[in-house]
Amino acid sequence: MGNKKNNNMDGGAFPLPLPLPLPPLLRDLLASLLNNNSFIYFVRKYKLLQTLRFILLNSFIFLLRFLPSFLFLDKYDAVKVKQHHQQLYKYTSAAPPYAPRNDTAIGRALSQLLSALNDIPVSSRKYQVVRSLAESIIDDNHQGGVHALREVNRGVMSAAFVRTMKQLEATVGEGEGEDGECYGVRLRRVVKAVGGWRVRVIGGGGGEGNLSGVPAEKLAAELLWLAQKMAACGCADEAIQRWSTASNLGFLALSADPRLQTTLVKLAAFLLKEAKEMGLDEIEESKMKQCMQVKLKMLLSWLPLLCSASNGTDTPALSISERGELERVLEGIIERLEQEEQEQVLSLWLHHFTHCSSSDWPNLHACFARWCTKSRKQLLLSYEN
Repeated sequence: MGNKKNNNMDGGAFPLPLPLPLPPLLRDLLASLLNNNSFIYFVRKYKLLQTLRFILLNSFIFLLRFLPSFLFLDKYDAVKVKQHHQQLYKYTSAAPPYAPRNDTAIGRALSQLLSALNDIPVSSRKYQVVRSLAESIIDDNHQGGVHALREVNRGVMSAAFVRTMKQLEATVGEGEGEDGECYGVRLRRVVKAVGGWRVRVIGGGGGEGNLSGVPAEKLAAELLWLAQKMAACGCADEAIQRWSTASNLGFLALSADPRLQTTLVKLAAFLLKEAKEMGLDEIEESKMKQCMQVKLKMLLSWLPLLCSASNGTDTPALSISERGELERVLEGIIERLEQEEQEQVLSLWLHHFTHCSSSDWPNLHACFARWCTKSRKQLLLSYEN
């Protein structure tokens, strides 16, 4: 033991530790530089240099062990690394993110399939295999008529919808600011890129840690598919409530790629139609008001996109009949809101409708005129009283 210690102090080769969090090539390069024979021979001639070399090497190794976690990994990346290491145990123990714990084997199997669906490229033959398996489980659970199985569908698909929505928001957000972005934004992008590289090196690549590799159009299409499956299974209210909270995604979508906008318009239109009758048969006034608040949030979040992106790229996002139907749905939802809430929605519509030169839909001028008439009558009544 004493000889090994003296070898390090007198300038002998100092091996770099195996757990060093660096790629093998870079690690070997640093080791060769620090253990260079000419350098070691020179250091052995001077006691002070031997001591300094010993201190510097130990300090260098200490920093290499802990510094990368501060430089290259933010909180989000650290969580992703941890999630990757837990991936092997996810099928039997861990619940998917954004969902209550699912203690059924069939629920965990469906969760794993829907999670894998986000990561597999559409061009891969495995994509259709996984999607078919997921659809088969969802359909069998629903057609069985057993309440417990239908609740499995509700819980798992709701969690998958939120997970995909959050992933889409992160992906679209990464694409913002590419033109004229400030130095700080560019620096954060570089750090995130390096962090993503470290996640792949540490975790072996793939999985949920590689969000930036999933196209936004793919995620949006999967959201539309999930919403349609949830509606078919009688749990569209779960998707509607989640979609109403996606105001940031609605804002980002205004400047997104036209192909992505087209899919998001279809999804927003589908969920608005599903939301039309939601809460109308509620007996409790509090629940009815809660449903109306969900509808209000949906309108405020997605009406701007409907005004600006309905034309699509090659063909309109919605057909003429679908546009007419959705206009009636919008009018029906708006006219059931409180008078102040109607003003909020119609003011937002008027702003985006008048400022968008490429679209003249949705045309809510009749709804706006009725609101003006009602507001005028209320004003006259207040003066008479």
